Amino acid sequence: MPKKEERCSFCGRPRSETNMLISGLDAHICNYCVEQAEDIIREESKATRDKDFSKIKLHKPAEIKAYLDQYVIGQDDAKKILAVAVYNHFKRINQPPSRNEDVEIEKSNLILIGATGTGKTLLARTIAKLLNVPFCIADATVLTEAGYVGEDVESILSRLLQAADYDVAAAEKGIVFIDEIDKIARKSDNPSITRDVSGEGVQQALLKLLEGAVVNVPPQGGRKHPEQRMIQINTQNVLFIAGGAFDGIEKKIASRIQANIMGYVAAKDQEIDKNNLLQYIAPQDLKSFGLIPELVGRMPVVTYLSPLDEAALRRILTEPKNAIVKQFTQLFELDGIKLTISEPVFDFIVNKAIEFKLGARGLRSIMETILTDAMFELPSDQSVKEFKLTLNYAEQKLSKISKSKLRVA
Repeated sequence: MPKKEERCSFCGRPRSETNMLISGLDAHICNYCVEQAEDIIREESKATRDKDFSKIKLHKPAEIKAYLDQYVIGQDDAKKILAVAVYNHFKRINQPPSRNEDVEIEKSNLILIGATGTGKTLLARTIAKLLNVPFCIADATVLTEAGYVGEDVESILSRLLQAADYDVAAAEKGIVFIDEIDKIARKSDNPSITRDVSGEGVQQALLKLLEGAVVNVPPQGGRKHPEQRMIQINTQNVLFIAGGAFDGIEKKIASRIQANIMGYVAAKDQEIDKNNLLQYIAPQDLKSFGLIPELVGRMPVVTYLSPLDEAALRRILTEPKNAIVKQFTQLFELDGIKLTISEPVFDFIVNKAIEFKLGARGLRSIMETILTDAMFELPSDQSVKEFKLTLNYAEQKLSKISKSKLRVA
């Protein structure tokens, strides 16, 4: 009876179909499986290194701002305030235990106020990347009080825990960006017979997270699995950055400023920039808008993002490290096509973004709309090695799309 040919215990290949078959005590492995296992180990090791949050990279405020300048155009005031707040926060975390224990440095959570597409989320994401700390984005619009359909505030920490690869110690030093914070403002100062489950109640629930407390967090998120083991996270050292457009708050700012400058004590040369009232934002304006005083008090650093003018939008298209034009150029390069864009196209895209009031996000939407047909057709045509985007082509493609169809992602 012929001897049975040995096979790889992993893939089943016979010895004759392999270059090498390594024998063990009761099993064999071929060279193909060894190479595949090596690739898996390399990828897993890389993922582990990328998520190594053991050491926080503490940078000076000027260094933080310089890094932000590479990715975010303009917004110098917001960058400075954000850099100082973040530097002080992580300096507070890393202070040696021998320091004066009678002086307890409190957290400096932030609120970023600015119209859509001005860079609120980008600022927070970029600074988390620099510091090498876990970072997550939470949408305040889906939060409700406990017991109602929606997400509890603890789900925010579930996302942070997942971003930290379930490393609790790393998550406790992470950054949380709460987007659309203005959407949970009190709708009215008048009492209502119906419960505002997604407004003031959510603000009250956020207070313990912002100030610092030990919170029981469901590791998978949600409240549909009460049997799952809870993980305790202390939010004492978690930095919370909130962002919102606060649409209409300019009226409250204008009303307050006019009241302040009236009378004989007002300086004659005091001028108000009516085109950018957000620069005069104050905590009392947030209270007037509908945020409860306790929430405003726990987010003591308030800053604004200026509206993006034509020059800023033009720079955003081409200058940052991850500029939109650079992204599309690389996408075409992956198909072996060189993308060149004529200068008038940039001005056309910027003017349309301003016309549609889409902010920086609108730049990408407009680029996508203009280049969709080219990105659909050209990869199949092997003869095309270069594509020149002209003003005539851009106008022709954009004219077919109505304003309502432009996506703001």
